[in-house]
Amino acid sequence: MSREAGIQSATVDSTIEVPQYLQPVINTGDIDLKGNWKGIVSSDEEFLIDPAHLEIPNGADVLSPQSAQQDYIDMTGFKDLFIAFKVSRGGNYAITAVMGPDTNTFANLSPVNPATNLLGNILPDISQDFADLFNDVSQALTVDVWNIFILSGNLANQKLLQFKITNNSGGISNIEFASLRVV
Repeated sequence: MSREAGIQSATVDSTIEVPQYLQPVINTGDIDLKGNWKGIVSSDEEFLIDPAHLEIPNGADVLSPQSAQQDYIDMTGFKDLFIAFKVSRGGNYAITAVMGPDTNTFANLSPVNPATNLLGNILPDISQDFADLFNDVSQALTVDVWNIFILSGNLANQKLLQFKITNNSGGISNIEFASLRVV
């Protein structure tokens, strides 16, 4: 065994003290492959409430969200989604996750096929054929209160999301919609 001249050698044992300390670190985002800063998303604190759809006949569909400022939900960076409905006539409603309007792009793809059911494979069984990511054909909604539901995972990172709501209550109804994204 050889060593350089002047270098001391000593055995290492458990008597050597190693300073240990905790240093708080805050992660505020990343720089993507194009050099753009991407901040960390956080869960919405409040529901985004869409303008009401008024006097919707039995059997008719509406799309939400539908406001001029935000006519789709961007789930990029979000895993779960709370959706809420407030109706003026209690009864059954069909609720389906659909592709958002073709006036917007899906990342850089345009045009998209608007108002079509969102399809994909549902975890953990990824061997299956594409299936609806969310399609509730008959959900009983209570009148004049917010009916709140959580969608866990299936719509994660969907960039251009709307919901098609079909009034199957048996009469005319006003329909309000709200959403809240969760990381």
